[in-house]
Amino acid sequence: MKKERALLINIYYSNLEEATAVNDLKELELLADTAGCQIVKSINILLKNIHAGTFLSKGKLESIKEKIQDLDINIVIINSELKPVQVRNLVDHYKIKVIGRTELIFDIFAQRAKTREAKIQVELAQFKYLLPRLAGYGIMMSRLGGGIGTRGPGEKMIEYDRRHILRRIHTLQKKLKDIEKHHHIIAGHRKFKVASLVGYTNAGKSTLLNSLTQENLKVEDRLFVTLDSTIRKVYLKDQKYILISDTVGFIKDLPHDIVASFRATLSEIRNSDLILHIVDVSDINYEEKIETVNNVLIDVNVDLHNCMIIFNKVDQLPGKFRKNIENKYQNSIFISGKKRINLEQLKEYILLRTGI
Repeated sequence: MKKERALLINIYYSNLEEATAVNDLKELELLADTAGCQIVKSINILLKNIHAGTFLSKGKLESIKEKIQDLDINIVIINSELKPVQVRNLVDHYKIKVIGRTELIFDIFAQRAKTREAKIQVELAQFKYLLPRLAGYGIMMSRLGGGIGTRGPGEKMIEYDRRHILRRIHTLQKKLKDIEKHHHIIAGHRKFKVASLVGYTNAGKSTLLNSLTQENLKVEDRLFVTLDSTIRKVYLKDQKYILISDTVGFIKDLPHDIVASFRATLSEIRNSDLILHIVDVSDINYEEKIETVNNVLIDVNVDLHNCMIIFNKVDQLPGKFRKNIENKYQNSIFISGKKRINLEQLKEYILLRTGI
């Protein structure tokens, strides 16, 4: 399938946000690349006020239209939450597909969902998100023509009526309750200690699990490679071992419906004996990402007292910064999953905390 030629737009609202906007645009680029876009151009736009009908001001509308025509763009992705009426008006104005951040994330989840559980969770999240927006999406969906932003149940949405969607949501919710009950039963009967890896997407959780197990799980420099929990046995010392679970990564402004639907998968975190919060310490915005992950964990009723911060990719951190971070985050551990730095220290910590 030919890649869609994308123009990416990140919006910020004051000069104070300019530095953050650069990193937000990089994250949008990574999301778009993960979805399968050909990124032709990406830009930051300072927007003083949001236009109720078109989101963008008249001047911005026209300058973007020129870029679309000059660069042969066929999809515009805006790093914000767009209302259906805004999407419809932008599509009418540009005559090409326009989607927001939420639709982009849903598209990636729809592509990544491989197991029955993941597919149920993604489908439920999309239906719950789209249901209150049906009136605005009907005509717009028919004009998108498939591709990025339309995968999953969204591509069939215009064929369904509201009653059918409500029935389908009810069915999916029942299936997820059964799955969560199954997870709970398994957790109640397990005889082994379990630790969960959590963290911002692309923090290096799967790479760390590979190093700890000496296996070769799929690792990509893309977002949301792991949607289903992956559980592996990790030997610690003297043939003592623990089961370690790698879970879906989190991201800023992760759609609430995604979090709600993935409660069954995330319940494994709540049932863990230990939670290892993996942080990419080489990321300039690592503290903001720690907060993002903590907020999601709190949202799914995870006890943060059972959570330990593990700073990953320490090989990419200049030594002068490490001391300051160590002083601020005492009792944390600095490792490199890829370079296998301090993994034995991490194993000792797991032994100590779990009492194996």
